[in-house]
Amino acid sequence: MTQRLVHVGLGGQGSTWATDAIPPNVDDGRIEVVAAVDTDPERLERAETHLGLDPERCYTDLETALGERPADVCSVVTPPSTHEPVVETALDHDLHIISEKPIADTLEGSVRIAEKIDDAGKKMGVTMSHRFDRDKATFRRAVAEAGAVDYLTARYTGNVRERGFYADYVYEMADMLLLDGAIHHLDILASLADAPCERVYAETWTPEGADYDGDCAGLVTLHFADGTRAQYEGSYANATTLNGWGHEQFRAECDDQTVVLDRREVERFHADDYRVGNFEGVGRGDGEAVPLADRPHWKNAWLIEQFVDWVEGGEPMATNVDSVLESMAIVFAAIESSETGEAVDVQALLDEARANA
Repeated sequence: MTQRLVHVGLGGQGSTWATDAIPPNVDDGRIEVVAAVDTDPERLERAETHLGLDPERCYTDLETALGERPADVCSVVTPPSTHEPVVETALDHDLHIISEKPIADTLEGSVRIAEKIDDAGKKMGVTMSHRFDRDKATFRRAVAEAGAVDYLTARYTGNVRERGFYADYVYEMADMLLLDGAIHHLDILASLADAPCERVYAETWTPEGADYDGDCAGLVTLHFADGTRAQYEGSYANATTLNGWGHEQFRAECDDQTVVLDRREVERFHADDYRVGNFEGVGRGDGEAVPLADRPHWKNAWLIEQFVDWVEGGEPMATNVDSVLESMAIVFAAIESSETGEAVDVQALLDEARANA
């Protein structure tokens, strides 16, 4: 069955959806785009060009679009602060929803959206796309085969100190590192642990010479209920780029293996292959190479595929809105910790948000 889609948002990431994420699912017969919406009429030309829509199917008002174009699902790729009203309008028209991350720009807003979805009996997926990139998916499978995880590390470091690489709003965000980049990396770390995150400690800052209004560098420590620990290093403003966007390093220390993802290559290091006390150590290329997983689509294109399967009666997608609340709570706990200098109880923060929502 083909799901009729109204696509909302054609700026930055919304344009990428129109070029990379939606068309493969149209070609596969999962999606039919019946309308596109953006408050900027000039952006609607992107829907005509990349989604093949006639001008009369392009709207600047969502209510009008949904009133004139019967649909089954709605994609939300607008600024996070606008997600809640867009979701409400889509629910008023009885639609399922797939949304760009984050769920909302606050934890309370994220909880409200999740509750509204549950109350309406609808389904909502969130495109935590980085977890579903080819190298990260390969790494996750390798870790699952390596036994119990002791601790995890992640590194994302680059030199994008100057304005011009991203949209202006990114440089003006108060918690730029955590809300723009680390939201993906912390989500990946959480997905590798077998238990909820209990507490988070974070320090974030803006290095001298970095042209960001908010913090663009930081260190985050996570502790999970099963005893797994994780450490995250992130920076947009280092002297050089060691592990830039899409080329991050992740490491999992497991029972008898170390599994490493570094610059899109995955390796296993087996304990039995190396003598104890080998202080010279090993380096990249010395381990067992793990072949990259293969499938037709990755990232948001794959997530749309999962979403449609779920809507049509399949298993809930891994990044359904209720599940992603955990990752959202980790991010906002890290923000609070960086402000207070104290570790934050993640589950208590989420419970408080549910009470206040």
